[in-house]
Amino acid sequence: MVRWLILSAVSLAGAVHAQGSQGTRLPAEANATGAPTLRATPQLRSSTGLQEHNPPDDSVPSYLQADHIQGDPNANVTLTGNAEVRRIDGVVKGDKIDYRNDTGATDLQGSVRMMRGGTLVTGPAAQFNMDTDSGEIESPNFWIGANGGTARADQAEIFSRSQMRLTNVQYSGCPCPNPSWYIEADSADLDFDENEGVARNGVLYFKDVPLFGLPYLTFPVKKERKSGFLVPTYGLTSNSGLDLSIPYYFNLAPNYDLTLQPRYLSKRGPQLGAEFRYMGQSYSGDMVGTYMSRDQDTGDRRWMFRSRHQQLLGNGFSADWDYARVSDNDYFRDFSTLGLNEASTTYLPQRGRVGWSDRYWNAYAQVYKYQTLQDEDALLAPPYNKVPELYLKGSRYDANGFDVEWTNTAVRFERPLLNDERLGPDGDRLQSYLTASYPIVRPGWFVVPKAGIHHTQYKTDWYRLNQNESNMSRTLPIFSVDAGMVFERDTTLFGNDSIQTLEPRLYYLNVPYRDQSKLPVYDTTLANFSFEQAFEENIYTGGWDRIANANQLTAALTTRWLDADSGFERLSLSAAQRLYFEDQRVTLPGESPREDRNVRSDFLVAASAALTDTLSTAVAAQYDPYDNNWSRGLISARWRPQRLTSVALSYRYQRNPLPDTGIYQPRGQNQISLAFQWPFTQRWYGVGRIDYSLGSEQATDTSANESSRVTQAIAGVEYKGDCCWTGRVVFQRYAVSASDTNTALFFQLELSGLGSLGTDPMSLLNKSIPGYQSVTPQTPQGTTFERYE
Repeated sequence: MVRWLILSAVSLAGAVHAQGSQGTRLPAEANATGAPTLRATPQLRSSTGLQEHNPPDDSVPSYLQADHIQGDPNANVTLTGNAEVRRIDGVVKGDKIDYRNDTGATDLQGSVRMMRGGTLVTGPAAQFNMDTDSGEIESPNFWIGANGGTARADQAEIFSRSQMRLTNVQYSGCPCPNPSWYIEADSADLDFDENEGVARNGVLYFKDVPLFGLPYLTFPVKKERKSGFLVPTYGLTSNSGLDLSIPYYFNLAPNYDLTLQPRYLSKRGPQLGAEFRYMGQSYSGDMVGTYMSRDQDTGDRRWMFRSRHQQLLGNGFSADWDYARVSDNDYFRDFSTLGLNEASTTYLPQRGRVGWSDRYWNAYAQVYKYQTLQDEDALLAPPYNKVPELYLKGSRYDANGFDVEWTNTAVRFERPLLNDERLGPDGDRLQSYLTASYPIVRPGWFVVPKAGIHHTQYKTDWYRLNQNESNMSRTLPIFSVDAGMVFERDTTLFGNDSIQTLEPRLYYLNVPYRDQSKLPVYDTTLANFSFEQAFEENIYTGGWDRIANANQLTAALTTRWLDADSGFERLSLSAAQRLYFEDQRVTLPGESPREDRNVRSDFLVAASAALTDTLSTAVAAQYDPYDNNWSRGLISARWRPQRLTSVALSYRYQRNPLPDTGIYQPRGQNQISLAFQWPFTQRWYGVGRIDYSLGSEQATDTSANESSRVTQAIAGVEYKGDCCWTGRVVFQRYAVSASDTNTALFFQLELSGLGSLGTDPMSLLNKSIPGYQSVTPQTPQGTTFERYE
């Protein structure tokens, strides 16, 4: 074996210096690293394409190796047997190589292998100039390091470090030995700097079956964003009919892009959609919208717009907004392709905010409005608009052992419209809440006494009988003590070593009574009684337009069994109840006060258990011992014996705690749900979910029967192909209003390295199937050295 090191006319020191200078790139060269993400600033990237490892000049030394080397090192050299010419930016190999040192030209014969930046090219013969990076290769086979794809052709012409032309080519982004999909074309031009491949007279094949062909087809050659048409999407819904869209993507810059989405719905007509995304050092955001000039079904103009933005202004200041609006109440029900989660949208935010914060203070000023999407069969009272809301909070913790907080808000409430009528009078509200606590925390126990003063001032004509009652106020002291202990002992659970804890907790709350019946109610509702709320200072949530009088004690007890080795919680049991020492005298409009005989609250009980490593259960309930009924309940179980296999079953129940008073009414629930992902064979998988509403206990017998229905049903199958493809068919039926439903059918053919044909149901499955896992494994990220030789 003979090895030669041939230097160019300049010195070795110059070559070494030149090599060191190539470690950074100009910002303009550092494109984003993967569709469709954005990044704020240019950054370095690893070498994954033919264009990487650029030599700074023609002074790069060459390293020659072969079984036999003949010739003049300064002129022509012939290498025979395991021959190779290596430079820092690449290597060529063959059975025989004729190399000219003065021009860099090589003539390679037999078992040719050319390697640069993770890309490997093989063929029987080639002529290649290592100085100009140009040449020709006969019958080449490519393994492209930039995207893991493969290609073969009759001939390849290499024009430069980043450009080449392939004749009679077959290309596939699938790295498998026998690709399941490929593109055949008369010719293909590849430009790695521009991340573009252009195929002429190209046809896409799947399983050797042509799917479609185009006389001019472009595709990315690296795992980076590229302007061009995206894979078409299609689906079928009962509300809109056949749904077909052909998006076009504009890669405008590393930190912003635009997607146009022409869309056709057979029942409604053409629609144009667009999404613009941007990101900078101190800001980010997006804008998305759709427009349909005339809906063939309704005859109306239909549109949607949403803009979100976040901005850092410096010196602790920031700004953000979230503005959304649609043309009508039924927009999401008619045009949604994401199913129940989007079709059930009720409130659209229209908010703008400017904020400031430092070590001890946090403040903002915002305008917050809503567009309320109404169901004609179940009208909702829209929330009050806040025009504006001012917020200031100061906090200081562990100041000589004290924690001090001071929260202030000033809000102007504006009357919303319901059927073109005002819901209620406008008004101003000023609130200030100053608290101080002294936490005493020791190993195994804690005590936290807390005292505060809450003041509220209104200027409104909500209950005004004369001019003098427009200004109303309320000042209340609030005192509480929170205390708890934690005991531990070694024990066993199901024969396994465990640590059992016993955690008693007491919470005393005292709030004196103030008559609040004349105060308005702008944004306050009754909170759900829960383990969290049992230790709160008010039974109402929101803006505290009502603060309930209280002289009460909450007692809770929790015990846990923890695995002695890992600390994993195997079993947990909790119970809590509140003891009242005085009657309830503060209520919301329409709310009945707690009865005199109810000196104790409902029981709260909860239990969770990991019965095995694959089966877990949870139970939570709220029981009224006086009326002998259940106020709330949850029973759930989840079994996950192996990957891609799970079953989840749950039942949820909640009584409506208040009569039908519109804005103050939390919604009741009485529903059972079953969701699963299950392998039928090694390639076939089933997914499904059903949500069934059992009706409302407040309804009459007739209406209860009408409200007992399936609110959502999902059924689908997935097929994991032998290499680089997955097929999915998903059916969904979901309620879009009190009386209407929508049916959708999703088809998707996922081709690894190319994209997905059809409408993507993955977001629907991830949200609807607990523990859902994609049957398509993630492709490992390639590196510069994956084919290093």
